[in-house]
Amino acid sequence: MRFETLAIHGSRTRDTLYGAVMTPIYQTSTFAFRGVNQPGPFDYSRSGNPTRKALEEALAALEGGTEGFAFATGMAAETCVLELLRSGDHVIVHDDLYGGTWRLLAEVTARHGVAVDFVNLRDLDALRAALRPATRLLWTETPTNPLMNLLDLRAVADVARARDIITVCDNTFLSPCFQRPLEMGIDIVLHSTTKYINGHSDVVGGAAVVRRRDLAERLKFLQNALGLCPGPQDCFLVLRGIKTLPLRMAAHNANALELARRLEAHPRVERVLHPGLESHPQHALALRQMTGFGGTFSFRVRGGQEEAFRLLSAVKLITLAESLGGVESLIEHPWTMTHLSMPEAAREKAGITRNLIRLSSGIEHIEDLWKDLEQALAAV
Repeated sequence: MRFETLAIHGSRTRDTLYGAVMTPIYQTSTFAFRGVNQPGPFDYSRSGNPTRKALEEALAALEGGTEGFAFATGMAAETCVLELLRSGDHVIVHDDLYGGTWRLLAEVTARHGVAVDFVNLRDLDALRAALRPATRLLWTETPTNPLMNLLDLRAVADVARARDIITVCDNTFLSPCFQRPLEMGIDIVLHSTTKYINGHSDVVGGAAVVRRRDLAERLKFLQNALGLCPGPQDCFLVLRGIKTLPLRMAAHNANALELARRLEAHPRVERVLHPGLESHPQHALALRQMTGFGGTFSFRVRGGQEEAFRLLSAVKLITLAESLGGVESLIEHPWTMTHLSMPEAAREKAGITRNLIRLSSGIEHIEDLWKDLEQALAAV
């Protein structure tokens, strides 16, 4: 089945009792045994639930994986994957990534005896130089949040595979609609399903999809042991959102690219960071690795933080808020919002400046969005 069909029919779970077309919400904590020592397919909703199973099957189908796992949040999905490591292990992480991931790795994982190195993984020589005998995990995010840098997933996966290192890719910004890391050799794909996969800003969730059976078994154990699973209501909402994912992503992609082009020509904009623009230094890689550019990008206003704040205070249709990927457009200031958890020096080293603004383009009419940005830019 092609992607548009998989989005609707990717789950194999069906309601055999009444024939419900939509997977029902199995709002139950426990399931009756058929008899002594005779459990049914499910026994306790932390370990498994029919609504969650339907979502996990759909996620695996969309990413082309062997098995998918749903979590209560995107950070819960990341926590589960990092539990594959033990004290003494070494993990290499791209140095430009979401602030919450940076915080988890630097402030939690590192305190458990795991060595964490933040490396510019666009430089394959730097990656090879950072490898150690204890390196067990390679963590990527592409496009990166919020600087929209790209990583060559095939090249990174090849380096890791030669050393039997597990590779992880956060695919939240593009969704499987526009990028499928497993097909490029990555072992584990992560998502904040809060974002594009759900797409309606009404639920938080996370996901991990794997291509290796051994990793599937380990993550299944950890998901249950750690108790990081979502409730059935949340699973139902994300599963509902998936059904319109291809349609929404096409609209997000078109709006964001058009806004990026117009902003690039605006005199009050210093630079636009969008991989779909010919001016992006990795535009050729984007065309080779991605089938779309997503709906989120960043730009720098001319000036500093004061000018950025003026713009953010002036928008009317676009909402000043964290998160991204919803049908409504959101705008935010990474320095003081999504990446505030990173130390100032780490933000500066990564290139997150005070005049940087991140925009998540929704699916409103393009002219209404541009009119709002144009009048806000006049206030800069």
